[in-house]
Amino acid sequence: MGYTDLDMDLLRTFVTIVDAGGFTAAGARLGRTQAAMSIRIKRLEDLLERQVFDRSSRSPLLTRDGELLLSYARQILKLNDETVQRFLEPDNEGELRLGVAEYFVPHHLPVVLSRFTQAYPRVDIQVKVDSNENLFELLQRGELDLAVCRRDDPRQGGRVVRRERLRWAMAQDFRVDAASVLPLCTLPAPCVFRSRGLAALDSVGKPWRVIYTCESVMGVIAAAQAGLGVAVLPESTLTGGLIPLSAEEGFPELGEIELAVFGERAERKRLTSTLVRFIEDSLRPLEVPRLVG
Repeated sequence: MGYTDLDMDLLRTFVTIVDAGGFTAAGARLGRTQAAMSIRIKRLEDLLERQVFDRSSRSPLLTRDGELLLSYARQILKLNDETVQRFLEPDNEGELRLGVAEYFVPHHLPVVLSRFTQAYPRVDIQVKVDSNENLFELLQRGELDLAVCRRDDPRQGGRVVRRERLRWAMAQDFRVDAASVLPLCTLPAPCVFRSRGLAALDSVGKPWRVIYTCESVMGVIAAAQAGLGVAVLPESTLTGGLIPLSAEEGFPELGEIELAVFGERAERKRLTSTLVRFIEDSLRPLEVPRLVG
């Protein structure tokens, strides 16, 4: 029986086009022309005998086969990259103390850490999940090597690895009465989620009342899921029956927050950069766009 081998370069080209939002932007990332990118996609389609992009519109869409291929391609590239990293960096070992803000994609982080420890079994990772403020204190005291948490001001330093929207969220069966005081579930002050939400409501004259306060984002999520009130949360945490509310429904935009890595130091770069690369790869992107152009 003969086998058809997939070309890793073609797969990477395909995934980069989707992630970059188009052929031109992807070509800029990979240092190739738009024509070269088109040729590679044509070679991929000829190899698979399937069309992966629907070019009938001005902004091409992924076909059903393209969506299916995207899932496989991401897995193949991850495995390829981890294998290469494992053999190029066989001596990576030591202890890494990682601090993580609890709202950092809670359903996703364990998968990232599991993949990392499988690729680098001689690296001992100790994870501390805590609030932004506590993580910064632990980092300054030298009790953490890295922290992945929110950056509220560029002067804080750090390296941004993800930007995401803050959203108003409520349970699917919760009903908002426009004429009544809005019940809120929040973290305690000071908190950027809380302060942005309250300021936005005040700006449109919407009366509010905090009915549930919890030190934990997970606690706020649970309260919103139970239908106690509306919460302000990062977009990536809107799972488990929570739905977003829009400006058309009377809820002002809340802007974005930045997730950054803090504590990267030259003397530990060999060890920390590998973990940071895993985190960045896991966030690129969390949701696959269907439309590319």
